[in-house]
Amino acid sequence: MFAWVLFVVSWGMLTITPAWSYTEISVVEGGTLKGTVTLVGEKPRPMAMNLVTIPDAVYCGRISTGTGWRIVEDFLIGSGGTLKDAVVMLKNVEKGKAFDIPKVEVEAIDCDFSPFVNVIKDREELTVINMDPIEHDIQGYETARERGARILFNRPLPMNPFHKVVQMFGENSHTHMPGKPMVEEIHLRKNRNIFVMQCGFHPYMFSWGVVLDNPYYFITKEDGAFQISDIPQGKYEVVAWHPGMKAYLKQTIQIEPGKISNVNFQYESPKGRRSAHEMHDNPRFGEELLDEGEKIVPSLRQQIP
Repeated sequence: MFAWVLFVVSWGMLTITPAWSYTEISVVEGGTLKGTVTLVGEKPRPMAMNLVTIPDAVYCGRISTGTGWRIVEDFLIGSGGTLKDAVVMLKNVEKGKAFDIPKVEVEAIDCDFSPFVNVIKDREELTVINMDPIEHDIQGYETARERGARILFNRPLPMNPFHKVVQMFGENSHTHMPGKPMVEEIHLRKNRNIFVMQCGFHPYMFSWGVVLDNPYYFITKEDGAFQISDIPQGKYEVVAWHPGMKAYLKQTIQIEPGKISNVNFQYESPKGRRSAHEMHDNPRFGEELLDEGEKIVPSLRQQIP
């Protein structure tokens, strides 16, 4: 695949009716779906990478544990176990409101991809912008549990030279300014609707995407709440997906004109080892391998395992 092996932490496949068509109509007295996505159990063990073994350890270590590790923060949990970055969506909606969703633009910033989760139409463009003064290598894959990952694109994202370096608190800092964007069309094979993007140079950089066949979706924030409005009357299957989980959660709901329907989703926290990449003591890969005088300092944000 590439020098840094792609470990797809978890993924799934949602069966999509072939050649499903969606018709835009004027929705009068549409219903609303509301609810919350939560995670029960202990916080899952995170995936982590030893920065000394990866390029740009000092720059990327500005977000790190303070012990030379970078954590993939794929489970962001609020009070009461509410779950961020879950996508709640209606399946196989025949007709409804305008299928108008924002264009997807991902920033590579501070050796991280933002946003972590996106939604996109099939055959629409994804834009990636380098906000860092280092080079990235953008690799996109479509995923399916039974068939594994298939590469969509592999493109370099050249170092961004447009930065103003300033001295703050005795350390060099810089203002982020956008570099030249990389643009790719996302087109997934039949019955696949999940793609993942990773940096080949900095393998802790992930961004996930869900390809939609209708505009009825919501990406949860840290409060885990979702609200989907202007839904035509009828019975629908509603599903929840999170990049850290292997399964979709599904429920059937009835939408009534002008009324609110409530449904909640609850994931059970995955137990045990989730990845080959976890924090552990390894005396062979310490800061002494860096150039003389260099240190990995979490000056931007210190991560907590």
